[in-house]
Amino acid sequence: MTENWSQPFRYWILSALVVSFAILTWFFSDMIKPLVIAALIAYVLNPVVDFLADRTRLSRPAMATIVFLFGLIVVGILPAIMLPRLLSEVQILTADFQNIITQAQDIVSQPVVIFDLELHLEQLLPDFTEMFSTSIVVFSENIFHFLEAATKNLLWILIILAVTYYLLRDWVHLRKRLSEFVPKQYLPDARRLYSEIKQVWRGYLLGNLVLMLIVGVVFSLAWVIIGVPGALVLGIIAGILTIIPDLGPAVAAGLAVVVALFEGSTYMQISNNWFALLVAGVYIGLINIINIGLRPRVFSRSVHMHEGIVFVAILVAIVVQGILGAIIVIPLLASISIVGKYTYRRIQKLPPWPEVDLAEAEADGQDG
Repeated sequence: MTENWSQPFRYWILSALVVSFAILTWFFSDMIKPLVIAALIAYVLNPVVDFLADRTRLSRPAMATIVFLFGLIVVGILPAIMLPRLLSEVQILTADFQNIITQAQDIVSQPVVIFDLELHLEQLLPDFTEMFSTSIVVFSENIFHFLEAATKNLLWILIILAVTYYLLRDWVHLRKRLSEFVPKQYLPDARRLYSEIKQVWRGYLLGNLVLMLIVGVVFSLAWVIIGVPGALVLGIIAGILTIIPDLGPAVAAGLAVVVALFEGSTYMQISNNWFALLVAGVYIGLINIINIGLRPRVFSRSVHMHEGIVFVAILVAIVVQGILGAIIVIPLLASISIVGKYTYRRIQKLPPWPEVDLAEAEADGQDG
């Protein structure tokens, strides 16, 4: 009969597994972001697959295939429809910002006289026109590196699509397989932890995606209605920057105000100054409606964290990992908090869930 492993040997095996996992994570670190993106996409589409699979006679793999292919078609058609308009908007904004830079350089080229002291501000600022031209030259010289990077990114996109599809199709079986590694006596706790963490991710992640979409559409329409040049691009920027609470939409609105101040409306016959004030007023009105009427409903089941912690965590995540880090950092911190509280209560030999404490206290009170 095979002898059981001794406790020291088990610790050695566990240590070897941890070290091996760390080495593999470091070696395949470039795959982490694509895998996270694939997991997020699959997570967003998973409720759709569940909903349709429950209401049709099709199996989950078949429904996952249909939803995945439909998503690919939508992703392929939308850019084809919007790309011409988007390119024209980008060209308009590029020309506008070049004009803004030129006007700003003309303004600072005028000497400022303070008493008898004459200041030349243009000496303190870089030549933006030369910087822009230099960037074009650098881009043309590195076109082959750009093509190489584009090919590499295309391969990553294919990997993301493949992982997304297999996660959608086989998530139920994968979850069952993972639950087999949990000892039976701890399976209820594991299910409870999974449920709470899933609720956090669903509330925050889906809420943010919905909010970003709504803000992007609302501000795009608003800027189109009042005639802001490059309205579509500015609206998309506002939607993306919504991930940063308060500051993000304010930065996007600041860009719109600058464009309005220097370029004016595409059809409204008012001065640029009044038009810039109109843009600022529209932003203030819409963002308050969104913050008061929409954001609480979208995040009603989301994480409960101090606004300052959320703000700082998102900014740090953007600096370290970009927009992807900003999207996942808050639910990730909330998940760590849930697991940490559970672990702490277990270590302290307390009931794992606070309501158990409350129920026991009420029972003791009734007994007394």
